[in-house]
Amino acid sequence: MHTVVIVALPDTIAFDLSTAVEVFGRVRLADDRPGYRVQVCGTEPVVAAGPFRIATDQGIEALAGADTIVIPGRNQPAAETPELLEALRQAFDAGTRIASICSGAFTLAATGLLDGRRATTHWLAADQFRAMFPAVHLDPEVLYVDEGQILTSAGASAGLDLCLHMVQRDHGAAVAADAARVAVAPLHRSGGQAQFILRNRRGRQAPEKALADRTELDHVLAWIEREAHRDLVLGDIATHAAVSVRTLNRRFQAETGQTPMQWLTGVRVRHAQQMLETTSHGVERIGREVGFASPANFREQFRRLAGVSPLNYRNTFRDRIAS
Repeated sequence: MHTVVIVALPDTIAFDLSTAVEVFGRVRLADDRPGYRVQVCGTEPVVAAGPFRIATDQGIEALAGADTIVIPGRNQPAAETPELLEALRQAFDAGTRIASICSGAFTLAATGLLDGRRATTHWLAADQFRAMFPAVHLDPEVLYVDEGQILTSAGASAGLDLCLHMVQRDHGAAVAADAARVAVAPLHRSGGQAQFILRNRRGRQAPEKALADRTELDHVLAWIEREAHRDLVLGDIATHAAVSVRTLNRRFQAETGQTPMQWLTGVRVRHAQQMLETTSHGVERIGREVGFASPANFREQFRRLAGVSPLNYRNTFRDRIAS
């Protein structure tokens, strides 16, 4: 079973730590087996977490047995012990996936593992992070960044987005959707930052907007989710939104960093992922049912967004489910 080890550091942000515990700890596979074994280790037997204390049963030696390590944020970034930094480097060298939430990126960056990579952290800490770690390509305008073996997220609820993203990577869209429902959260959020972040893809998003502005497209995004299988054109979406095509494009770019049709394509690919995992339908049938006009366009767009062909995607998750 995939083991997730969460590191409880002194002055840890309890929300970040509990997010990882709850998301991974409640994942269930199709046969009702747990998706993960979750452990919490600490640099000390008892660590402060705001107004309360967290007792840990394991020390950082537990990192050596992890498949994934999660580093929650701390209220005030501080110097890490050489033992912790070396344990993280050794785990990375052994192939362990390492993810940070919020200001946990400071701990991860202190190992040197983020040098030359793209990363993110809470936007309030961006200037301090840049000053301390100039070799890291910081992008504070996204919810999270997936560099493959290394992942980082922005603050607070962005940690939930990151954890759900890792569940989808590990077990597919259907299991991740179930995990999102348990968390009473969307699998992919609308808002002023990146919504559908794929591995090793670059692209800066619109700056953070006020909450009142960020919800402007919610009803349109929900409608697209329901109607993506139809032969929609840009005018259809604008009509439903009761705005001009020009206004629709402007709002989508401002709130999602994408055009309406790019968003629609992403929804269709995600729906196709779910069908590839949960049905035996042929690839061409799935392409038609999720809304693509031709098999060639379906394969091209699926490969562009998912990084593999539909058939390879199905075989990958079929193997994981069978195991």
